[in-house]
Amino acid sequence: QVQLVESGGGLVQAGGSLRLSCAGSGRTFSSSAMGWFRQAPGKEREFVSVINWSGASAIYADSVKGRFTISRDNAKNTVYLQMNSLKPEDTALYYCAATTYRSVITSHLRYNYWGQGTQVTVSS
Repeated sequence: QVQLVESGGGLVQAGGSLRLSCAGSGRTFSSSAMGWFRQAPGKEREFVSVINWSGASAIYADSVKGRFTISRDNAKNTVYLQMNSLKPEDTALYYCAATTYRSVITSHLRYNYWGQGTQVTVSS
């Protein structure tokens, strides 16, 4: 079992930055790939980024590539999402999720554990 708690969301102006954190508990955290997803009102949940169990490999959605960076600290059971050059279209509820896979997986259907989400709002 893995419990996940996100933090770091907030209101920021376009062009600004935020760093999201996801603290996990459970002994399987360090062996799990970790992903970030987001969902805007009236839209489906979409993939943002994923990092493999060791932190050596990551994938990004085209919409955030070059602006967002995912990282993890297994000693702290924490995964991060550094978000730079934020745009109004980045406004959404951001979720952290854990999968039983060790390698990168982009489909939300493959993730077993989810946090409660943290709201990111980017004003124009």
